[in-house]
Amino acid sequence: MKTTFGDVEKMKESTLKRFFRLPKFEEHLALHRLDVLSSHGDLSLYEFAKRRREELPEEEVRPALLVTGRDLIEAGYTPGPRFKEMLALAEDAQLEGRIHTNEEGLQLIREFLADS
Repeated sequence: MKTTFGDVEKMKESTLKRFFRLPKFEEHLALHRLDVLSSHGDLSLYEFAKRRREELPEEEVRPALLVTGRDLIEAGYTPGPRFKEMLALAEDAQLEGRIHTNEEGLQLIREFLADS
């Protein structure tokens, strides 16, 4: 999924935080501002993104992951194509504040796998 400034106000919290992780995000933000000023002049999305990025501490944008591939292996899962999906599920929940511990992340993954 490609994320753009046009979607910034509608992004899930996890998507927004990943958007802020783009390499050289500050440059992307500055370029977006210049692009807007040279076209329609509505800086509302720029202001929203700038304010939200300034509000979020770096440890919330790039937290230490609660669940890693090593955790999945230790929990008995075999490495494979679903690992990426499982890890993304746990990271999304972490970034959105729905889980706060490794065990909560592993439980979320167990529930997800039971439902699929």
